[in-house]
Amino acid sequence: MMKKTVLAELEKCYSIAPLKYLGKQHFLVAAEKKDRCILFDAAGNEKATVWEGPGGVMTMVQVPGTDGQFLATHKFYSPNDSKEAKIIIATPDGNGKWDIRTLADLPFVHRFDILSSGGENYLIACTLKSGHEYKEDWSKPGKIYAAKLPEDLSCFDDTHQLPLEVLKDGMLQNHGYYKITENGEVSALICSSNGVFRFYPPKAPGGKWQEEQLLNTPASDAAMIDLDGDGIMELVVLSPFHGDTVSVYKKAREGYERVYQYPEKAEFLHAIWSGKLAGKNVAVLGHRKGARRLFALLWTDGHYSFKTIDDDCGPANAYGYSYGGKDVLVTTNREINQIAMYTFETGDL
Repeated sequence: MMKKTVLAELEKCYSIAPLKYLGKQHFLVAAEKKDRCILFDAAGNEKATVWEGPGGVMTMVQVPGTDGQFLATHKFYSPNDSKEAKIIIATPDGNGKWDIRTLADLPFVHRFDILSSGGENYLIACTLKSGHEYKEDWSKPGKIYAAKLPEDLSCFDDTHQLPLEVLKDGMLQNHGYYKITENGEVSALICSSNGVFRFYPPKAPGGKWQEEQLLNTPASDAAMIDLDGDGIMELVVLSPFHGDTVSVYKKAREGYERVYQYPEKAEFLHAIWSGKLAGKNVAVLGHRKGARRLFALLWTDGHYSFKTIDDDCGPANAYGYSYGGKDVLVTTNREINQIAMYTFETGDL
């Protein structure tokens, strides 16, 4: 039977990321507003406070090949309060503390990732917008940036920053990001009001990024996973921006076609993760208004179905992993300031 454990209370808890540190599985949780970043072990025990502030953490990603070094956004407090947003480098000092330095000032940076391809690491970063004159001003669309990430990041700080190039501009409400691994290759699934795009890093040093548009439907977030077991990943889309509609698309001859729509309007959809829970391939979704539900989308008895995991919790993000022979889901239930862990047995979904 699925078990829920409340790990901690954290005001406006938001971002979650796995971290391999001291040779063991851990995960990080950080706040959207001005609060701390917490390190947990894989069992859910709090191990350290990485920083007390400034918060505004939308994304955290471990630097490949390191023991505990990661990148994070700082000072993205809201779409209307992110002019000072940046990407920082957090490096453990060996004494339980992390040294924090600037990698790049990037106003309105919301999502980013590190993609490894052709023996190189590449940073891809998405800005929600490029500026504004007043609250809820969307007249300056966001952009997608990229850079080759050096193996040694010790040279970067406030005065020596990583130069970024623009991959794509004109991305209105550039909100959603998800890493896809398919046939051994990684790609970036990026969602905006312009649609759903997939970006592939260079296959070899000096090569070019490749871009593919999957949908022209306005979207807030998306993920891909093979739900029906046919060997081809479906596209699970939340739309429009911070919207209320969950759709499943399958790849067809003429592109992606919608094959399922979640029967309820889920107000302010936000959390999305895909993977294996209770022995099944699932997409985990959550919304932050209305019923504020956390639920799993899956394939059952020849059709798409859903199962509620928790109610009235308002998840901002979710992340799943395996530990101790069980499938575990961690969520930041932002609307009730709760970091929660859900542990599943086979057959729970």
